[in-house]
Amino acid sequence: MKFYISPAFLRTGEIVEIAKAAEDLGYDGIAIPDHVVNLESLDTPYPYTRDGRRRWEPFTDWPDPWVLIGALAQATSRLRFVTTVYIPAMRDPYSAAKAIGTAAFLAGGRVELGVGVGWCAEEFALMGQRFDRRGRRTDEMLRLFRALWQPGWTEFHGEFYTTPRLEMEPTPPHIPIYVGGLSENALRRAARHDGWIGDLISTDRAIGIARRLHQLRRENGLPADDFTILTPLTDALVRADYDRAAAAGITHILTQPWMFYTGPQATLAEKIDGMKRYRKDLALDG
Repeated sequence: MKFYISPAFLRTGEIVEIAKAAEDLGYDGIAIPDHVVNLESLDTPYPYTRDGRRRWEPFTDWPDPWVLIGALAQATSRLRFVTTVYIPAMRDPYSAAKAIGTAAFLAGGRVELGVGVGWCAEEFALMGQRFDRRGRRTDEMLRLFRALWQPGWTEFHGEFYTTPRLEMEPTPPHIPIYVGGLSENALRRAARHDGWIGDLISTDRAIGIARRLHQLRRENGLPADDFTILTPLTDALVRADYDRAAAAGITHILTQPWMFYTGPQATLAEKIDGMKRYRKDLALDG
């Protein structure tokens, strides 16, 4: 099982130090969330809380994931980077493919693209993109990304995007694609790609989702043993909890270790100390 650190809601200036410490301590990756803006008022309820309220306060940092990954890649040599999750359908596909591919090139193949279809209609409108049919557009964009990331000349003719003969450089190394979301459509989309990204869920629910994803992989004639399942687990506290999850096919854990020891107001030094204690308490190096 691999462990990725989430710097969600942290000040941007802390994230480089968190990444360097994560690499030194033996963590496997950093997970970067994505929003372009945080609108003061929304008619769209946030779908991942019971009351529809957002999990973050106004003026929380949301650094651009590809600029950030480009910087983190220069400060590390082994750590991998995944977006949790990037919303392609909120952008034009060519600018998005260029940014993702450039970051992957600079990171030397350490980028994993985590995507979702998005939930915030107002943010889509601000970005000049339609909110309806965003799932179908996301599917097509992922196919277009793959075409644009290949060496040589590319043409693409889809339902939403028509691409004349062109080339896009630099050609990045292979970029695995993981899909976030809890709906059946999201799970089916994930099963067609390289992995799935979960939200805050219990271990039992994550295990049930893992079973469904493996079933969908088999239905698609695809292997399940090389499929990534990356998720936080709200009730996993000791090594035995993570071992049970791993046995069920959960391959990657997303965590903020300082939350177990100091809480959300931890200083940078306390965050790094929490990362050290977490590995020791779970005997991750043993």
